Amino acid sequence: MTPHDAPVLRVAGRPVGRYVTRPELPDRLAPRPYLHPVTTLAGTAVTELSPADHAHHLGVGVAVPDVEGHNFWGGRTFVRDHGPTEPAHHGSQRHTAFQLRDPDGFVAELRWVAAGAELLRERRTVAATELTDTAWALDFTFSLTNVTSGPLSIGSPATNGRPGAAYGGFFWRARKEESAPDVFTADREGEAEVHGTRADWLALAGAGWTLVFAGATEDTRRDPWFVRTAEYPGVGSSLAHTQRLPVPPGETLVRRVVTVVADGRRDRGEAAALVRKAVGQ
Repeated sequence: MTPHDAPVLRVAGRPVGRYVTRPELPDRLAPRPYLHPVTTLAGTAVTELSPADHAHHLGVGVAVPDVEGHNFWGGRTFVRDHGPTEPAHHGSQRHTAFQLRDPDGFVAELRWVAAGAELLRERRTVAATELTDTAWALDFTFSLTNVTSGPLSIGSPATNGRPGAAYGGFFWRARKEESAPDVFTADREGEAEVHGTRADWLALAGAGWTLVFAGATEDTRRDPWFVRTAEYPGVGSSLAHTQRLPVPPGETLVRRVVTVVADGRRDRGEAAALVRKAVGQ
C-alpha cells in the first residue's frame, strides 16, 4: 500500500492525521481515501489500517456496503436469502481534486464508481481544531449527490436481512488493544446498550485515549450509532438502519460527525464537556 499525495493534518503545529487520497489496494477492499494514522496530541495512534480481523477497515472514512447493490465497504456483504457473499466487483471512491487544502483541513472532491459508471459524487470537508492542550476535534462532513439519471438507494446488511448490522456511512476503526474499550453515552453504557441507539454523542475510551463522536446536524443525529467493542473497536453511523435510504437523481444527502480525540481515559462528564466545546451540544 503505497500512498500518493497524502496531506498531513496538523493541530498547533503537531501532526495528528494523514489523509491518503489514492491508496494502492486490491479491488476486494473497495479502494477509497482514508485518514490513517490519526493520533492524539501526545502521539497515541487511535486508528487501524487493514487489521487482520477486517482487512477492509481503513482508518477513518466513509464506507457503504450497498449502493444500489454495489459494495463500497469491502469484503463480503450480506445478500438476502444467500447470506454473506463476495461480490464479483467492488465499488471504489476516487479522489479527483482538492478544492481547498490547508495544514488544518481540506475540501476534496470524489467520484463513487462501480461497474464502470459513476453513481455518486462526493464533497468531503475535513477540519482539525485544537480544543485543549490534550484534546482536539476532527470535523468530518460528507455530501453525496446522485449523478445518475435514475433513483439510487443506500442499504445495509440489516436492511438486507441481517439484524443488528446496519453499518454504512461514516466509520472509524479504532486501535485494538489487549482489553476492549469502554463505550458510553450520556445515559447508556456498554456495547449492548449503546449499539443501534440514537444519542447526541458517544464515547469510546481505551487504555490511554478517548474518542467522543457527535452528530453535528439534525439529520446526522437521527442516524443510530453502529458500535463494536468486543469483536473489534469501531464506531460508525447507520445511514440505512431499518430501511433503505433513497437518493433521487440530482439530490444530495449530507452528514457531519465531529470526533473529539483526547489523551487519557475521560469520564462521562469530561466527554460531555469536550463535546460542548467542539460542537456546542
